[in-house]
Amino acid sequence: MNDMNVPATSSTVLENLSDQLPTLTPEVRKAAAYVLENPNDVGVSSIREIAESAKVKPNTFVRMARSFGFDGYDEFREPFREEIRRGEPSFPDRARWLQSLSKGGKLGALYADMASSSIANIEQTFAATDATSIKAAADAIVGARRTYVLGVGLNHSIARNFAYLADMAVDNVEAIPRDGSLAIDDASSATGDDVLIAMTFKPYRTDVVEAVEIARSQNATIIGISDSPASPVIAGSEHGFVVHTDTPQFFTSVCAVSALLETLIAFVVADASPNVIANIENFHERRRRLGVYTSHHD
Repeated sequence: MNDMNVPATSSTVLENLSDQLPTLTPEVRKAAAYVLENPNDVGVSSIREIAESAKVKPNTFVRMARSFGFDGYDEFREPFREEIRRGEPSFPDRARWLQSLSKGGKLGALYADMASSSIANIEQTFAATDATSIKAAADAIVGARRTYVLGVGLNHSIARNFAYLADMAVDNVEAIPRDGSLAIDDASSATGDDVLIAMTFKPYRTDVVEAVEIARSQNATIIGISDSPASPVIAGSEHGFVVHTDTPQFFTSVCAVSALLETLIAFVVADASPNVIANIENFHERRRRLGVYTSHHD
C-alpha cells in the first residue's frame, strides 16, 4: 500500500496508518487505531499481548503489517523497537493527538485545550532559558548563607515544596512568609550573603514586590520568577526566569513554574557537596525507621 523502500521510522509508520485508516477493513482499522493510540506498546509487547489489548486476533496485526508493505508484524514493529534501543520512545503526533481529544464535545475540547496549553507553557518556558542560566542560579543558592523562597497565595505551596526538597541538599533553604509573619518582615532578614527566590504573576502581588525591593536594598541576590521580563521581580535582578502561564481556565497555570523549579532543584543537588546524596539517603532511611513510610512498598 505504501512505498517502504526507504527505511521506516515510527513516525512514518504512524503517519501512514493515520492517512490510510479510513480505507482499512473494520478489524484491521481497529488494530491500526490501537497502534496510533498506543505506539509505545508496539516496541515492547508481543503480538499476542497487543492483539489482546486491541481486542482483535493476532493475525489481524499480521494482515495490517502486510497491507502497509511489511513482510510481517516483526518487521512492522522494528522501527519502534529501534527507537526504544536508542532511548527515544515514540509518541503519537502531537497535533493529531490533540485534535482527537477535541472530538469529545465541549469537555473534550476543554481537555485538549488544557493539554495543549500545559505542553506549550513548559516548552516556551524552557526555550526562554538555558542550562547556563539555571546553573548560575543554582550556584548562587549553593553558595548562599541562606536562601529564602517567597511565594504567596497559590505560589506559597510551590515555594514550600521547593524549600522542602532543596533543603535536603543544602540545608539552608526556607519558604517565606512564615506562619504569622509578613513577606516584608522575613525579607528584611536577608543580607548580601543571602538569596531570595521570588515569584509572582499578573496581577503582581504588592507584598512580593515590596519584599524584593527590601532584599535588593540589602544587597541580597534576587532570583525572580514571573511571566514577563518587565516584571518587577525580574527587572534589575541578578537572575530572572520568564515562565509562561497561559491557560483556558480562570486560574493561572503553574505547571511550567513547577517544572522550572524542579529543574533548579536538580541543578542544586548536582552542584552541592558530594555528601548530598548520603544526606538524602539518610533522610529517607530515618523516616523508614520511624515508620513514616509504609513497609508495603519502597
